Amino acid sequence: MKNVLLLVHDDIGQESRLQAALDLARAVNGHLTCLDVLYIPPAVGGAGMYDNSYMIGTLVEREAERENENKRKLETRLAAEDVPWNWIDASGDIPSYLKEAAELADVIVVNRQIGGFWFPDAPNDAADLIVRSGKPILAVPAECQRLDLDRAFVAWDGSPCAASALRAAVPLLQQTGQVTIFEVQDGSVTTPAEDAASYLSRHNVHAQIRRIGAIDSGAGGTLLAQANSGLFGYAVMGGYGHWRVVEAMFGGVTRSMLTKSAIPVFLAH
Repeated sequence: MKNVLLLVHDDIGQESRLQAALDLARAVNGHLTCLDVLYIPPAVGGAGMYDNSYMIGTLVEREAERENENKRKLETRLAAEDVPWNWIDASGDIPSYLKEAAELADVIVVNRQIGGFWFPDAPNDAADLIVRSGKPILAVPAECQRLDLDRAFVAWDGSPCAASALRAAVPLLQQTGQVTIFEVQDGSVTTPAEDAASYLSRHNVHAQIRRIGAIDSGAGGTLLAQANSGLFGYAVMGGYGHWRVVEAMFGGVTRSMLTKSAIPVFLAH
């Protein structure tokens, strides 16, 4: 986990994304790549085409000025940080540039809030990035001030998604003081938490195991209660372990954590 990709834009969540990305890069002795995509809306045809083009051009020009000023400020700040970095400027649709930039990224840092993207053609939510990019993400609350590496928990249900998240998070877990594996007793566990703990131990991560019963709101509510307990700095979990259409209909653990977790969530699919 050496290559950290950060989506940059002058919005309410930028500061939390930046601080988390810097802390992550420091922890793993990595490199930070800032991707700033200027959205250019498509031209609109019809009788008012020229008026629409003028309005679109004006909006794009103002947005470009805003982003240039944002870049100037961030580059000044990054120059004073102890993290190697580079900056990618692009214009157009974010999925194309995200896919290209993510090819050699190990993790993507975004905000956790669903619907918080600023592009009309952006992924529907943070977890969509896992599917589109094939890379883990660190979803950060807008109120987050840093990535706390004192204590973390791993949500474990024995699924392939949980195993993928565990493997991808190893470099970060190795820099974390205390790791706890939570196995929610809801009847869905296929591979015991002891197997996950044994895997981590071979990477010199010695995790504790806690088995907890599912509360009335299910596994999502149980894990969310741990995330919001104030006892942990971040969480590791598989993203969309069940069919996504089912999760969209009934909520799901991923959606619960992305919308309500008070701590950053490291997700992999």
